[in-house]
Amino acid sequence: MNQIRIYSLIKTECGQAKYLMLLSKKGFFARIRFYWFIIFAIIKDWNLPVKNYVKDSES
Repeated sequence: MNQIRIYSLIKTECGQAKYLMLLSKKGFFARIRFYWFIIFAIIKDWNLPVKNYVKDSES
């Protein structure tokens, strides 16, 4: 659930992949890089449309 929430802010597929890669790294500088990436990815993707992750049923 938390990943879907961040995916509404980081909207590109490459950004989401980078988010997961940086999330898996450990260490002090890795955490700084992770938060630095989140800030600038959100700014960069601000005007992009949000993908609908929940499929609506047509029945």
